[in-house]
Amino acid sequence: MLRLRRAGLLRIPVLRPPRAEHDCTRIVFGLVGTAKRERKKANRTARQQREQRQAKVASVRRRGGRIGALVGVGLIVVLIIAAIGGAFSGDDDTAAPSDPATPTTTVTTTAECPPEEGTEFPERDFDAAPPLCINPTATYTAEIVTSLGAFTVELDAAAAPQTVNNFVTLARYRYFDDTECHRIVTGFVVQCGDPTASGVGGPGYQFVDELPEPGSYSIGSVAMANSGPDTNGSQFFVVTGDRGAALPPNYSLFGQVIDGLDTTVLAMDTAGDRSTGAAEGQDPLIIESVTIIEA
Repeated sequence: MLRLRRAGLLRIPVLRPPRAEHDCTRIVFGLVGTAKRERKKANRTARQQREQRQAKVASVRRRGGRIGALVGVGLIVVLIIAAIGGAFSGDDDTAAPSDPATPTTTVTTTAECPPEEGTEFPERDFDAAPPLCINPTATYTAEIVTSLGAFTVELDAAAAPQTVNNFVTLARYRYFDDTECHRIVTGFVVQCGDPTASGVGGPGYQFVDELPEPGSYSIGSVAMANSGPDTNGSQFFVVTGDRGAALPPNYSLFGQVIDGLDTTVLAMDTAGDRSTGAAEGQDPLIIESVTIIEA
């Protein structure tokens, strides 16, 4: 064999050990690559979840901001409405006499006039303002009996014919009998003529103004309460002090107290301030009857 080998005729293969390290390296590299890809995938998933959470948080915050803004605006609107409502509530001692009753009509129709001696029972619900029931050539006074005494009003039909006609007609229907004077402001006015004593009651109709000249009111003047131009109904007031006499000429003046001013009207003025009837501990001021005298 040696001779053959030397002669180059015999080739003996060289056995080399397997390159196991190469295979191990390939295996390790494969494991490392797989783990890295899994980490990247996990990182991407975590980042996507984080971004989704952040988007949800931002959306909630934006929605909360919008809701907060709407609530804030709503609160401002409520406060403004409350302020406006308070300004016209009539609770202020300086507030002008008002009659916010809602009418059913403002058109005078041919409704029947009551008998001159008055109806047997009070009537307080009407569909329209009354027709002309007074005699234009006659004079009228009203004797008003209250729970604090009586006083007499001379009615001025020449200056305010529609207003006097309305008052006389309602009185003859006994509309005012056993009703409460719901508002008293000492040194200002005593307001009556609302059967509900709430400040919003009325006969169911309204009629036009008959306004006096500026400076016409004085202590003892009797005029119509209203809630604006041409909104007269049944509520009226008696001026009891200088503040009432200083009112602007926005209220139909139709009478003057000629008896009982220093007694009954004074007692009414000092019966205790109120805006919607007698408060706890106060006695109600009641109109017991109104009698019309025609001459």
